[in-house]
Amino acid sequence: MTGPAPLSTSATTSAEEGIPAIIPGEPLKGRHVLIVVENLPLPFDRRVWQEARTLKAAGAHVSIICPTGKGYEQRFEVIEGIEIHRHSLPLEAKGPLGFVVEYGAALFWETVLAWKIHLKRRIDVIQGCNPPDLIVLVALPFKLLGTRYIFDHHDINPELYEAKFGKRGFFWWLMVALERMTYMFADVSIATNHSYRKIAIERGRMNPDRVHVVRSGPDLSRLKLVPPVPRWKNGRAHMVGYVGVMGAQEGIDLLIDAADHIVRTVGRNDIQFVLVGGGPALDELKALTAKRGLDDHITFAGRAPDAELFEVLSTMDLGVNPDRVNAMNDKSTMNKVMEYMSLGKAMVQFDVTEGRYSAQEASLYARPNDPIDLAEKIVALIDDPEARERMGAFGRQRVVNELNWQHQIATLLAAYRQALSI
Repeated sequence: MTGPAPLSTSATTSAEEGIPAIIPGEPLKGRHVLIVVENLPLPFDRRVWQEARTLKAAGAHVSIICPTGKGYEQRFEVIEGIEIHRHSLPLEAKGPLGFVVEYGAALFWETVLAWKIHLKRRIDVIQGCNPPDLIVLVALPFKLLGTRYIFDHHDINPELYEAKFGKRGFFWWLMVALERMTYMFADVSIATNHSYRKIAIERGRMNPDRVHVVRSGPDLSRLKLVPPVPRWKNGRAHMVGYVGVMGAQEGIDLLIDAADHIVRTVGRNDIQFVLVGGGPALDELKALTAKRGLDDHITFAGRAPDAELFEVLSTMDLGVNPDRVNAMNDKSTMNKVMEYMSLGKAMVQFDVTEGRYSAQEASLYARPNDPIDLAEKIVALIDDPEARERMGAFGRQRVVNELNWQHQIATLLAAYRQALSI
């Protein structure tokens, strides 16, 4: 599919201007867009927040439904002219029954809040951001009233379920059915990369002309280097950073194995590992670290505010992406890879299709799911500052010239114009 030409961001200064306050012509002026997110609060979810700000700049009235979270407890808030309606969730799911409870509660509150919002101002478009693929159930009654539904495909749920639980079965088939239903009722689909676009066309049976690739490009006006903060290095000469979810499929246990090899076998005591993020496996990963006697070498910062996140990203010598090579991670674009590249940081990761597409020469690639090879490549890159500088510069320029959010604006608006037939 040939999409509209992206906005020009050939120079670093223009790329760092970020999302304009007003997009010329305001193509969505007078339209009301409702964005529904289940798994993260706003504005913490960077991709969705950039989408919301872009739609607002295009003239739309933007409302968001999302869960509460640490630092985002207010049930209603207006930020940058965008209305955010938050609801509570009973728990963070860890098993099939937990997902039923969590998603059931989310579906209830999303439905209640959507009708409350619609009664105040008619909704023209609902954008559902998975996971889960249940959000289409919120949108179906509104489609009968003429509201359009855009599916913003963040995660491939059948593959995500299999990666989390290592099996298929009833719930896996339910995920497949819900995904199919979502594509069936979506007027337009937004894919985060070409692997997801292929799924929309082949498994979702969508018309290729109605599937738009809008990557999770970083907003360079907000993601910036800050002065390094030595305390994160814990007195050591070097630091490896990780930013992301602490879940089973993220491969943090493999990173702990790699750290153990670096400290115990290679005998390196000069490298600190700092891991930023929260998730269902956080406590288990802390326990594993303690069991290995690596508490002094691995820092778990938890879900950190932007100030601390930027400190870690700016202080680290290199980033690491230990996502396991599986059907889910192979096809998914990870935000952490984009963040490392945006700040000029080289990285090491396992060899996954979309990770290699994004990073290219900004990364070294370890053998799939091999923590020893991961460890050896981390040490090699730590000991080669010239390579780190060269790789970091390549990644930064790739983001500036091709992958930052400004390059996604035209395609996002094209998807909305198509959904609204304008």
